[in-house]
Amino acid sequence: MNTGPLSKHQIAALIAEDIPPGAYVNLGIGQPTTVADHLSAGSRVVLHTENGMLNMGPAAVGDEIDPDLTNAGKIPVTELPGSAYFHHADSFAMMRGGHLDVCVLGAFQVSATGDLANWHTGAPDAIPAVGGAMDLAIGAKQIFVMMTLFTKDGTPKLVPACTYPLTGVCCVSRVYTDLAVFDIEPDAVVVRDTFGITLEELARRLDVPLRGRRVTA
Repeated sequence: MNTGPLSKHQIAALIAEDIPPGAYVNLGIGQPTTVADHLSAGSRVVLHTENGMLNMGPAAVGDEIDPDLTNAGKIPVTELPGSAYFHHADSFAMMRGGHLDVCVLGAFQVSATGDLANWHTGAPDAIPAVGGAMDLAIGAKQIFVMMTLFTKDGTPKLVPACTYPLTGVCCVSRVYTDLAVFDIEPDAVVVRDTFGITLEELARRLDVPLRGRRVTA
């Protein structure tokens, strides 16, 4: 068990370490955009943003900020050498056509079989916000989810079956949270590592059967 729970930037750093060199990657709106700030200069990872840019750099600060240069979440970003710009329709063709190696998305819920719910809680006063998530969920070769493991009232977000409207079915391959990292495999949810919590404590708090692997003491 490592020290935890992790901050959002610590989770982002873990994700950045696990993205293969040279991969084409989309970072979803919200916390996933912080992954860009933790990619090493030598990773050769090419970031795609659905509003029409390839080879996006980290978030822009100070004099770097250009109001016309933003990611899909309207956050000012930088451009790296070789950046390219294109029509929104071309961007979605890349997403739907299987050209992205990894997509990192936030989530309200992830099921034990890898179903993803991240656009609507179903609450009457909630504002649905699907964006391009459905296209990314079916188009990217791997979906990594970045989220807290529990809601503010302690309700698990890794669940046997999603109760919120689905974004995609059986699409999530790995879940990064503040307390643990999970691989969603065909026959099990595998705990890769834990942070500030034991495997036994996780098993008590989640209704999902867990299998341990690489859990450090």
